[in-house]
Amino acid sequence: MSLKEKIKSNPKLKKFTIWALTPKNQPRPRLWVKLFLNPMKHKRGKGSKIRRRTRIDVLPWNNFSLGNYSTIEDFTTINNGVGDVIIGDRTRIGLGNTLIGPIKIGNDIMFAQNIVMSGLNHGYEDITKSIHDQPVTTAQITIEDEVWIAANSVVVAGVTIGKHAIVAAGSVVTKDVPPYSIVAGNPAKIIKEYNFETKKWERI
Repeated sequence: MSLKEKIKSNPKLKKFTIWALTPKNQPRPRLWVKLFLNPMKHKRGKGSKIRRRTRIDVLPWNNFSLGNYSTIEDFTTINNGVGDVIIGDRTRIGLGNTLIGPIKIGNDIMFAQNIVMSGLNHGYEDITKSIHDQPVTTAQITIEDEVWIAANSVVVAGVTIGKHAIVAAGSVVTKDVPPYSIVAGNPAKIIKEYNFETKKWERI
């Protein structure tokens, strides 16, 4: 049995481990985790940059990686508490983004400002308990290569955005987006697709 499995199977040990890694009721790592543990666990590629005014709330029980020559801009929050956050090469995460795993982001991607992506949902079905006390669910968000997501967009759990797709500003993406398409609105719908025969973006 691995150390991770031992901790999970022992409620007292699990409680102590969570206390040692995170302040009570706070989904962020303690300072010693940031300074000593995370640099050994998580990967940063060559030439990557994380700006100074960010919240990198990453913990050792899930993965976080930032690819070569990728940048996370100021005022962004990254949280891998319930799922991996993987960011590819030459990708820019814009000002004020919030990314909550599980999320996999490809290469050569542009995120504009104030984008929210969360692979996490809170349970609410049991009305005898507060939402805070109910189990969470997760579903992987996947952003394929060369995607551009414009400002103030939201991408919900379980969505895949295909290669070279574009999400217009202010969109709420609740369903998968095909490659080489443009979506807009709330909920987001396809408004254009690239036609490889005519070599043009054409309205639907």
